[in-house]
Amino acid sequence: MNYGPINIDPETMGGTPVFTGTRIPVQTLFDYIEGGDDLNEFLDDYPTISKEVAVEVLNMAKKTLTTEKMLNENFA
Repeated sequence: MNYGPINIDPETMGGTPVFTGTRIPVQTLFDYIEGGDDLNEFLDDYPTISKEVAVEVLNMAKKTLTTEKMLNENFA
């Protein structure tokens, strides 16, 4: 399934959510942030990911975690 900047395909990385058109797991972006790195460090290390795409993924996460309806659907 394709969700814009995120692709989930059992044939790609066993279904791990990746940045569309790559084999780079979306989790890698969150690992960088969790580790204290900033977005630019991630983008420097993964030049195939544009800033716009990375920000779009972060906005998707933001919408999921700041909307009560989404929280109820995904975490309740």
